[in-house]
Amino acid sequence: MAASGDGEPVKPEKDRKFVEALSRGLDVLRAFSQGSVILGNQDISRLTGLPKPTVSRMTYTLTKLGYLSYNPQLEKYQLSSGVLALGYAYVSNLKVRQLAKPYMDEFARQTNMSVGLTCRDRLHMIYVENRLPPEASLLRMDIGLKLPMATTSAGRAYYCAISEKGRKVIDDAMEAKYGDAWPEKHEGLMRSMEDYKKYGFCLSIGEWDRNINSAGVPIHLQDGTIMALTCAAPSYLVPAEKLRESIAHQLAMLASDIESLGV
Repeated sequence: MAASGDGEPVKPEKDRKFVEALSRGLDVLRAFSQGSVILGNQDISRLTGLPKPTVSRMTYTLTKLGYLSYNPQLEKYQLSSGVLALGYAYVSNLKVRQLAKPYMDEFARQTNMSVGLTCRDRLHMIYVENRLPPEASLLRMDIGLKLPMATTSAGRAYYCAISEKGRKVIDDAMEAKYGDAWPEKHEGLMRSMEDYKKYGFCLSIGEWDRNINSAGVPIHLQDGTIMALTCAAPSYLVPAEKLRESIAHQLAMLASDIESLGV
């Protein structure tokens, strides 16, 4: 079973419209987002759980289509420009990103924090925009950077904003992924649910990175998509008290302003 973009479970054996070969090909591409930039068929098989003969056919096809390139010296593959073109097309046509930029820039200037806009990818959140205060060199999050959903304010904001059914799908997937570490992850998500219900924002106080404090709020787009707006800074610059008592509330207001743009 896999999770679709809207958080609903996908059961290929019960869905006649589901193209399993396409799903496997995309799983091969996703393997390159798990740390290594260059992988062999055996590496991909280990990461995806797909049989090596299947992986070999997929990498051959994806190379022919321009989504992977092959290094004959290393006998391994890496992502090619075809993937970049798809990602660029998505980001460049994301209306909320364009409209939110000036608002995010002003918030970054006023708070001296990094401000990010993220969307979900399975159990991660991906940056589609990141704005920094003037002359800042800290916390530069490149577009495409993936963050774990369970421990980041972006992921927690998304988690709190979706339906109970969607959260159950994510909970099941996280439990399978984290195993014995899941109760601690789940406890953090439940604390975030309490904060979100009371204050309209979620926090991550040194839980993703012990030196980073961040706040996150969901943004609801008109097409039903949920994204997350975040702000983050080193803890020595923005202590937890200041974030909770002041800045996180301002971030929630910023998200409301962006939603009012009709994106």
